[in-house]
Amino acid sequence: MTVGLRDTSERSGPDRRELTPPAGPRRLVPVRLPDVPPAVAAVLIPGLVMLGLGLWGLDRGTMWRDEAATMLVATRSLPEIRHLTGNIDAVHGVYYTLIHFVLGGQHDAFLMRLPSVLAASAAACAVAALGTRLARPRVGLWAGLLYATSPFTNYYAQEGRSYALVAAGAAAATLMFVRCVRRPSVWAWAGYAGLVTVTAWLHEFAVLVLVAHAVTLLLSRAGLAPWRGWAASAAATSASLWPLIQETRGQSFQVAWILTPGWPEAEALLRLAAGYQGGVFWTTLALVAAAVLGLAFRGRARVRPRPGIVAVALPLALVPPLVLFTVSQWQPLYAPRYTFFAFAGLPLLAAAGADTALRWLPARVRPAPSVQLGAVVALIGLAFWAQFPAQTRERSPEGRRDDFGAVARMAAAELRPGDELLYLPKTGRRITETYPWAVAGVRDVALEESGARSGTLYGVDAGPAELRARMACLSRVWVLFDAEAGHPGWHTGSAIELTKLDVLAKDFTPLTEVSRRSGLLRLYARDGGPAPSCAARPATPEPTSARH
Repeated sequence: MTVGLRDTSERSGPDRRELTPPAGPRRLVPVRLPDVPPAVAAVLIPGLVMLGLGLWGLDRGTMWRDEAATMLVATRSLPEIRHLTGNIDAVHGVYYTLIHFVLGGQHDAFLMRLPSVLAASAAACAVAALGTRLARPRVGLWAGLLYATSPFTNYYAQEGRSYALVAAGAAAATLMFVRCVRRPSVWAWAGYAGLVTVTAWLHEFAVLVLVAHAVTLLLSRAGLAPWRGWAASAAATSASLWPLIQETRGQSFQVAWILTPGWPEAEALLRLAAGYQGGVFWTTLALVAAAVLGLAFRGRARVRPRPGIVAVALPLALVPPLVLFTVSQWQPLYAPRYTFFAFAGLPLLAAAGADTALRWLPARVRPAPSVQLGAVVALIGLAFWAQFPAQTRERSPEGRRDDFGAVARMAAAELRPGDELLYLPKTGRRITETYPWAVAGVRDVALEESGARSGTLYGVDAGPAELRARMACLSRVWVLFDAEAGHPGWHTGSAIELTKLDVLAKDFTPLTEVSRRSGLLRLYARDGGPAPSCAARPATPEPTSARH
């Protein structure tokens, strides 16, 4: 591979002090570096593409509610994180601990998301390695590029949550699984069990990758030895996950918001994974169909001692979502992000389908391998361009449900040190704890105990009686309504939140308000001034900044 030119003309003599070049022509010859093996290039290129896309627009200037939870927990001390996960969010405990060390106490969204970018890059490499090992380097390259350029991947690559790391772990475990089946050993199966275990500790639903691999063994008609290795690995993983399972069972109230999924949710997941709609969507489905048909045409009765690409990719893409959908008919647990790790199977199928379609072409019209490689890469680039609006949207504040950064900037512009602030509901604290500079010196009227001390996400408010007494001492108060709470039709069953609403409605008059998409800040003045009984007691708790 030519990378530069080197001057090879001879000197006129041994005297190095001679400054005049010798007479005669100068001959330039190319300098060559060792060629990169196709299998290595096929793995590295998708990883580099994913890294570049992941870093593009990584700091959106805002966070949404799930990322805010990551930030406010990961910036606590390790004992405080352990205290929290004993009450809530145990499923994310390992991830919070990892991000705690990444952030080092900083409230930096770029740093918080960086592990997801690196994990997505590693996942793209793993997908490419699977395609290379199970088929050929060009299939690996295509699969890796499809994975790296998908808006579905890019969404979670830029998310300050665990799902990109879970996807990387599941892809690496699948790669190790293939290695175990082809070249089994005790150490290989131990490594496979370790990868699945670590991945499942990041999110326990990743254990469904074991079920996908069992289906792969069924499809490939594996012998007894692979089944023994898989069973031992599954048993070891299940045993190590038992403490996490027990703890998260007691925190099932966290998924009470999930509804029973049906066909609309299944179709939405398919469109997320296959390219939304239009030509990209239908081309992806056609290529997947070609891959499955190609397997059927090669002979269903033939015993395959080694699993092929379809036998690995199809269960990986289908089994985890199907299991979660089925279980959710009785106990709703499904959300698209919980099955993202299964997406790796779809680009593998699409790449295998493209390879199959090219091999189906008659020999007289079939282009050269290099032309085939370039043509499919060009089509992947075209698909990326067709989905470019989705890519740019995901890198903007509108790409997420919330825009907490805008609310924080609004609060910082309106509030002054010493102002009184009431959160309604208390979940609004996730905004200002994520951006503490927005409420520096401001007094939190209702706070009884901070989230860090109480082992909760948003802290503990004073009871209704104490809250009424505190609000009776206010001449004016700012109220931060979190998202839907600012709308007239919002309802709550919390006695504390109802007390806030009742006192505001009876004793205060709204003066002015400012709003953003994810929050509303309204200033209230007390009718007639503070109650006379307030002279003997402090007006409010300590400022917010003093409690952190």
